[in-house]
Amino acid sequence: MRRRIIVVTAVHAPSAPFLADAYESLRRQVLPPGWEWRWLIQEDGTSDRVAPHVPDDERVSFRQGRPGGPGVARTMALARADGEYVKILDADDQLTPGALARDLAALEGDRTIGWATSRALDLLPDGSTAGFPGDPEHGPVERGTVLDHWARHDYRAPVHPATLFVRRELLVALGGWMALPASEDTGLLLALDSVARGWFSSEVGLLYRKWEGQATGQSAHVDTGERAARMAVVEARARALADLGWHFRPGTD
Repeated sequence: MRRRIIVVTAVHAPSAPFLADAYESLRRQVLPPGWEWRWLIQEDGTSDRVAPHVPDDERVSFRQGRPGGPGVARTMALARADGEYVKILDADDQLTPGALARDLAALEGDRTIGWATSRALDLLPDGSTAGFPGDPEHGPVERGTVLDHWARHDYRAPVHPATLFVRRELLVALGGWMALPASEDTGLLLALDSVARGWFSSEVGLLYRKWEGQATGQSAHVDTGERAARMAVVEARARALADLGWHFRPGTD
């Protein structure tokens, strides 16, 4: 029986036209023998504007649900996630060639690592890309590293949550994504960092699309009061998990 990586994508109507590019980036992924991917697309809502953009591929499944934000959509998709690993892919982003195989190698190679991230480049409207300095060293990310950096750098994590690859059992144990209007992926990243060692790949694994309709570009995303509240609950959860003293101990094969 083939082993699976489950790729989870939340989508709403404005971002649906980008699904074709995300799909092409998935089709270019080459996995080791015995592995396959499945793509779970979950609409944040019940419009008739997303389904026409869903690829006709037996490896792709599509569901809808009442709107609640991308974190709710992704968490609902976990109900049909039947693989050992979950990879996040936002509807408007693209994986680079080899991204899935590199993530898989990191976690298959060290059972004490619960999650992986990689370098990301901004994909600009003109098709060019832009990177930024300050990535961590290639290799393991010890528990608490992300939270410490985030707290000392105006709530900016040293790794990009949109590149996350995680063991399904760990993701489910933490309850999926946080119930926040934004930063739900950062909340999950910091929770993972509090209970499990991670991995960072210095090779570019994601093209993070910049466009006028993306949620992180809207004024509400940077509202001072809301941002402060989001960051407070994200930090409180991560520190509470760390204080509990529980950490990820994978089962034996």
